[in-house]
Amino acid sequence: MTSPIAYDKGKYHDETITELGLPEQQASVHTAIFLGWVIESRLFSEAFAKESPGLISAYLSKEKTSVQVYDWWDRCLVDDMLNDEGNAFAQDYFDFETGSYLADYSALLAKGLQTVFHVPYSWEHQERMSARITKRFQQWKRKRARKWWEFWK
Repeated sequence: MTSPIAYDKGKYHDETITELGLPEQQASVHTAIFLGWVIESRLFSEAFAKESPGLISAYLSKEKTSVQVYDWWDRCLVDDMLNDEGNAFAQDYFDFETGSYLADYSALLAKGLQTVFHVPYSWEHQERMSARITKRFQQWKRKRARKWWEFWK
């Protein structure tokens, strides 16, 4: 049996947030935006849908933000919240050491800010980042669809 993959937890960043003098919510924004995209793209698991009564529709209708959804999940993003395709993509793109999510997030939302933690949550930021993630997801899917002998494409 494999151990669950924790992509991120707000508590991993709490000390940094405190040192920066920022509100606790700022530890969640970068991951919550990815979670929002997961919901928009329907890449969540059946378990996530069952355990999130009303949250998915509330997010999609903009009654709740992705930060509020992430908070409801104890500020954690773990593999059992995503379906198989969502997990495969998250392991490639959202990995903070080898993926390009944080670079995209920084370039798109954190220019001129002290850190990525200074990016405030807004629907505009959610939409801008969701568009970028969708582009990366489409690129990722095309790359995966190639045959091994089509390496030049």
